[in-house]
Amino acid sequence: MNPLMIDFPESFETERLLIRAPKPGDGAKMYEAVSTSIEELKPWLPFAHFEQSPELTEANIREAHVNFLTRKDLRLLVFHKETGELVASSGLHRIDWDVPKVEIGYWIRTDYSGKGYMTEAVQGITDFAFRELNARRVEIRCDAKNVKSRAIAERLNFELEAVLKQEAKAIDSDELRDTCVYAKIR
Repeated sequence: MNPLMIDFPESFETERLLIRAPKPGDGAKMYEAVSTSIEELKPWLPFAHFEQSPELTEANIREAHVNFLTRKDLRLLVFHKETGELVASSGLHRIDWDVPKVEIGYWIRTDYSGKGYMTEAVQGITDFAFRELNARRVEIRCDAKNVKSRAIAERLNFELEAVLKQEAKAIDSDELRDTCVYAKIR
């Protein structure tokens, strides 16, 4: 099936969160969230090592919007329902529509960390993938040293299927790192 023909909602809610596709104009909120969290993001995410600006962030959001519409990548922005503040960025990546399977990636704004928001968002996104995309497999891959990301996968009962030894270079050094592969199957 052509992924462009798959209809699904561009937004959904959990108890405290509105999770939706990125839209033109979201760049300012994304820039603010990244800027306030940059030091916590640097060990894990390549983009945190590149120049950040409101214009570049807006361009990135617009690319993500197009990729969502074409079903190439489904970035999702996570907003607090009461305040409208951008809490986190997540999404469904490395999509294989033939299986179908997806990988959830995520990061949270530092001042929202440790309050259960990312766990709530990942649970909502997992449910969305199974319900709306008819996914058969949902993965979370993370650096073995990223204990916070691993804790979310384990808290949500994703099964640790493998630890890929020396599978990737660390973001900020030449050190080889292990990658944990967690999955839920339907």
